[in-house]
Amino acid sequence: MSTKTIAIVNHKGGVGKTTTVASVGSALAELGKRVLLVDLDAQSNLTTSLLKDEPERTLYDAFSEGTELPVVPLGGGKSWSLAPSSLDLAGTELEIASKIDREYILKDLLEKVEADYDYILLDCPPSLGLLTVNALVAATDVVIPLTAEALPSKGLQKILDMVERAKRRLNPSLRLSGILITRYESSKLSQYVEDALRQNYGGLVYETKIRKNVRIAEAPLYGKDILAYAPDSRGAEDYKRLAEEVVQKW
Repeated sequence: MSTKTIAIVNHKGGVGKTTTVASVGSALAELGKRVLLVDLDAQSNLTTSLLKDEPERTLYDAFSEGTELPVVPLGGGKSWSLAPSSLDLAGTELEIASKIDREYILKDLLEKVEADYDYILLDCPPSLGLLTVNALVAATDVVIPLTAEALPSKGLQKILDMVERAKRRLNPSLRLSGILITRYESSKLSQYVEDALRQNYGGLVYETKIRKNVRIAEAPLYGKDILAYAPDSRGAEDYKRLAEEVVQKW
């Protein structure tokens, strides 16, 4: 199987991008896959939730110096690693804006290591800026997480338009792999949002929904993903099911 590089994209925060990257990555590793997580967000939530010690090098160094991607093994008996972030990454977009190949920097970095992994998951920042464009150029697939708390039609269309532009102009092989419903509750609102998404986007919407679960929010506080922190929780169950669905798509 060729490497699948999946960009988890949404310009809004709080929709579950980081949690999805950490949890799906862990679940895929449990399935025996070789996984690399890439933290493209200067807030570094993915990095701080999975690493106890501050990394020596981060993505900022790789972007600014054009050197090799920093990779930190995450262990836990699984074959998964992290390319960490730092607050310094906040200035990266301005620093690389004048470079001729600014949209392809991440792609070039990943091409040097992609043969070592089955899946590369990109945790994109809550914006549609240059780092997200880099992710769309480097990715084979895009997953868009959306909360089941309000109908996100306008915001979703903005993301879809950007994905289409990236596909048309920069990455012809890019594919919209799916829309993921997060923070799902047994309520009329959640059901309404799900029904509307399935009616408008059909098979693009993952069958698996991520139910609202306090254990998911707690896990990063203990430096763990949900599968390590609360393996019997609904959150762990949902993300395991999602990982299996992701594998089945290919």
